Amino acid sequence: MTKIVVERNKCCGCEACVAVCPVGAITMPEGKALIDDEQCVRCGACINECPMEAVAAADDK
Repeated sequence: MTKIVVERNKCCGCEACVAVCPVGAITMPEGKALIDDEQCVRCGACINECPMEAVAAADDK
């Protein structure tokens, strides 16, 4: 299964991903995006919106 992950060291804290998440799966603890894997519906909207390319799809192994 594919999941969406954030490279938190790349996250600039702009909250663009939070604004487009249709299910509210992204929060900003400590000013960096964090995706709740159980809430995420893997729509990819956050990937397209992130200006820092910090959000990406990754294989869950």
